[in-house]
Amino acid sequence: MSEFKHVAIIMDGNGRWARERLRPRIWGHVRGSTVVSDIVQTASDSGIKALTLYAFSTENWSRPKDEVSSLFKLLRKFLIKEKNRIIANNIKFKVIGEIENLPKETIALIREVESITDSSTGLNLTFAFSYGGRTEIVQAFNAFAKENPGKVMTEKSLSQYFYRPEIGDVDLMIRTGGEKRISNFLLWQMAYAELYFTDTKWPDFSPEEFQKILSEVSRRERRFGNVSVQSDLAESIEVAETNKNKKMKENTSDV
Repeated sequence: MSEFKHVAIIMDGNGRWARERLRPRIWGHVRGSTVVSDIVQTASDSGIKALTLYAFSTENWSRPKDEVSSLFKLLRKFLIKEKNRIIANNIKFKVIGEIENLPKETIALIREVESITDSSTGLNLTFAFSYGGRTEIVQAFNAFAKENPGKVMTEKSLSQYFYRPEIGDVDLMIRTGGEKRISNFLLWQMAYAELYFTDTKWPDFSPEEFQKILSEVSRRERRFGNVSVQSDLAESIEVAETNKNKKMKENTSDV
């Protein structure tokens, strides 16, 4: 059973993976889309409560139109193919981001799967599509201010206006593809997340590596800004020894 309640993944490296094989970028996205199902299943089997996948950022709109269009088609194909599996595995599915500019049939399919799985009690699976962390924070701020004029805002009250407040903060963020950035992804939710960067590009990312990362990071000591018990004890022992030696020197000099 995983100790991580919420894992977020930036699925990076599809285009570079394809170029290394002298293929067009979209070929990498197609291959990468086939990896998603296995990772979702692994997360579900591991007892993870929430898995958020960064599929398409607000900045990705600047990519070539044919690549953007292909990504929309891949999302639709994934949902058509995996809808029954999502339902059968009691997974609650949701897409976060500004998806109004997606094709109408894709939006309709997203809403259908969200509605069908709304009462599911298993893994909370979230696709961040046309998503930006700063935009989410600004929208949450504006929504709070509009609904609560004159009231003092707190972290707790503001967080209730985020896209998926029920899944809480991120415990572990994984980025594939070798880059070491968080790229405007879940900025608020990752305040105390453990970060893991792997050189493996997303099309080569496997359930085995996923499990290995979970195991490795679980051995880290998460302190949330506090001093660890081990460090505190070690420091206390060091201070005690220093004071003891100092006292012995003082007693010797008095003789």
